[in-house]
Amino acid sequence: MYDRGHRASVLIACTGAFLVFLDTTIVNIAFPDISASFPGASRDLLSWVLDGYFVVIAALLVPAGGLADRFGHKRVFLWGLGLFTLSSLLCAVAPSLEALIAFRILQGAGAAAIAPTSLAIILDSFPAEKRAAGVGLWGAAAAAAAATGPTLGAALVELDSWRLVFLVNLPLGAALLFAGRRLLPHQALRDTRLPDLPGALTLALGLAAVTLGIVEGNDWGWTGAGTLAAFGTAALLLGGVVGRSRRHPRPIVEPALFAHRSFTLGNLGTLLFAAAFFSLILGNVLFLTTVWGYSIISAGLATLPGPATTTVVSGPAGRLADRFGHRALIVPGALVFAVGAMVLRSAGAEPDYLGTWLPGTVLTGIGIGLAFPTLGAAAVRDIADDRFATASAVNAAFRQVGAVLGTAILIAIVGEPASLTQALDVSNAAYLFAALAGLASGAVALGLSRQRTEGARGVGEGDREAAVAGGDIDGLAADLPEQSRA
Repeated sequence: MYDRGHRASVLIACTGAFLVFLDTTIVNIAFPDISASFPGASRDLLSWVLDGYFVVIAALLVPAGGLADRFGHKRVFLWGLGLFTLSSLLCAVAPSLEALIAFRILQGAGAAAIAPTSLAIILDSFPAEKRAAGVGLWGAAAAAAAATGPTLGAALVELDSWRLVFLVNLPLGAALLFAGRRLLPHQALRDTRLPDLPGALTLALGLAAVTLGIVEGNDWGWTGAGTLAAFGTAALLLGGVVGRSRRHPRPIVEPALFAHRSFTLGNLGTLLFAAAFFSLILGNVLFLTTVWGYSIISAGLATLPGPATTTVVSGPAGRLADRFGHRALIVPGALVFAVGAMVLRSAGAEPDYLGTWLPGTVLTGIGIGLAFPTLGAAAVRDIADDRFATASAVNAAFRQVGAVLGTAILIAIVGEPASLTQALDVSNAAYLFAALAGLASGAVALGLSRQRTEGARGVGEGDREAAVAGGDIDGLAADLPEQSRA
């Protein structure tokens, strides 16, 4: 039953997701002010105020999800929230750049625990046939936070300084800690045995190496020794994780999860759409400020109709996905997003907010609301209750890597245009990339089956393999007893 207690859990989880994803963009807009506070610092060192957060989140998402499935979603959510709130305070009072980077890394570790567990709490709160609606609400909170971060960040920097960008997390984080301790349902320990900790460390380092190669690719050169070394190290480490997971009785990520076609395709589609979405967010701000000459605050306000539309669309989209299937929402959403990106691409050097910008940003907002959260729902569609946090963490890792990839590609496309004509040309290329990445995500979603696996069997402790049944039944662990769903 979706009762009052469940509604409280959903509100707490969605607010936690909002807090985490807000910090994926709000600090970016404060970066020039941070740089001005440390005039003697090198550009490479300054970049780690942003990159450290992204790398650590990507590295720790999956290990945090695995621990949450064993020790309880509430416990890990609250621990992550406490660490995130404390480290936000430390960031705000950081006396040096090195201290700020260290505290941002701690903040990323807290965020890595909040993101998958908040979605797992959502999934725990909905019956199986309505979980896409729950994921839609979670996705609306996340998308709105990521897209409104630039506006809020600009306003806070204008009001005082970059330190307010971190202080704004404190009242919301404290309120969530208080509410979470009182209102989130208590969970008994499902399994007190630790997962494969060496495997978790290897996975974290492998994901960190992937992310490091992407975020530094523009500065190091995509064929430079540092970038190639990062990707080569990632390939070795992640390959080792795959081999170890096939042998270990308690792997950090069970290989059988990927026997579910919906899990594999949902995650791949999430990566592609995240690249489109996050490149669009940054591309919008760069276009408005460099081509149309808007101030940072004006640019942030100009982009608000997009996330507002996403927030409105995501909830109903989840309910429609529960009724008609995920593919029926993702594919049209990807198409609408691509159309919106192309409308934005048609904007010229002369500002035309009502005629071009507003229709384009509303269309992309509709597409994001239809497709992005529904991809996440598709990824966890057939996963058993006791693996929600792990599956959600894998999906979040794909989303995080996609976000870093999309941002890096956008920066590589834009570069440093020397004239208005060049700025318009690179903006056109950036919007074309967003449209194509969105369409690629929709193409992946065509492979999803319409029907959810009824009574989907999960991946239990010590399971060694899962057999894939025919038709619309994806990745059932055929030799296991059927697991009940909430």
